[in-house]
Amino acid sequence: MEIAIIILLALLILAVVILLVRQNAHKVDFTPQLLDLKNQLNDLQTKQLTSQTQTLDRQQTLFLSTQKEIREQLSGIMNSVNMNLSASQNNITSQLKGSNEVINEIHKKLGGLAETTRNIQEIGKDISSLQDILSVPKLRGNLGEFLLEDLLKQVLPAKNYQMKYSFKNNTQVDAIIKLGDGIVPIDSKFPLESFQRLVDAKDPELKKAAKKEFVNSVKARIDEIAGKYINPREGTYEFAMLYIPAENVFYETIINDSFTSRDYEIFNYAIKSHVIPVSPNSFYAYLMAIAYGLRGFSIEQQAKTIIGELTQIQEKFARFYADFSLVGKHISNANQKYDDTVKKAEKLNEQITKVTGNKLELTAGEGQP
Repeated sequence: MEIAIIILLALLILAVVILLVRQNAHKVDFTPQLLDLKNQLNDLQTKQLTSQTQTLDRQQTLFLSTQKEIREQLSGIMNSVNMNLSASQNNITSQLKGSNEVINEIHKKLGGLAETTRNIQEIGKDISSLQDILSVPKLRGNLGEFLLEDLLKQVLPAKNYQMKYSFKNNTQVDAIIKLGDGIVPIDSKFPLESFQRLVDAKDPELKKAAKKEFVNSVKARIDEIAGKYINPREGTYEFAMLYIPAENVFYETIINDSFTSRDYEIFNYAIKSHVIPVSPNSFYAYLMAIAYGLRGFSIEQQAKTIIGELTQIQEKFARFYADFSLVGKHISNANQKYDDTVKKAEKLNEQITKVTGNKLELTAGEGQP
């Protein structure tokens, strides 16, 4: 709009200039036209001013609206930033608090760890002392018997096992389990010296030689158990148990086939000799099975006792019933005799009545029907 007005003004000015030039050239009076052009120019200027004023008003309104919108957006952004800052500050404060708690907890645990380390050092000293004690075969054997007895005590009733059992030939075994009419011998002694040499050997050749020595030592122990303790004439079953008091020793004895000539060499040799190697874990499973078997055996024995008593009761009842039947038979016979006697008495009474002419009423005595 403003450009159009400017263009019109330029055209009017150009027209005025042309008229002035013509007036000078032809001496023609263009005063009316000039006045008219002047008026038009004034109108155009007025319209231009009005248009500019309106444009400025619109621009001012738009500016104020835009300024208000920008202010509101800035206010929203500031509020959001303040909220985020507050939340971040709270989060940081919470994290710092949590970090302080974690640090305090770490300090506590470090203190506990230091105490644990001291305890471990003390335990290490105790273990060293224990190893020195266990280096004596007699004391090591006593420890094995103690562990064996503790395991038996946990699972079996006291009446179903015995420690240090002596056979009639004065041979003594570490423990036995009583199963029905037989017993199962258990030996807890083990060649720990050869096992220790096997563990300490680092060179492959030395370890191979130590493994061979260990296998031979265990086989010799198996032969001794089978020869001394498996004796059916002494009431044993056809097998015995070799209790190995440590899982790592049991693994090396039964599972680990390295440096051996055959797979499961010791285990197969033991089974062939009727000796069952057991560790604390596997022995516990054996004992649980035996315990359940003993419970079943006890129930069976109780059932036999009950059946025996019921048989005796049944026999007594049969004798009672025979006596009762005989008494009933006697009562039946006596009742028949009574009825016959009553009939005879009534008939005799009728005969007497015919003779005397007086009828006698017969009545039963007290206690009679």
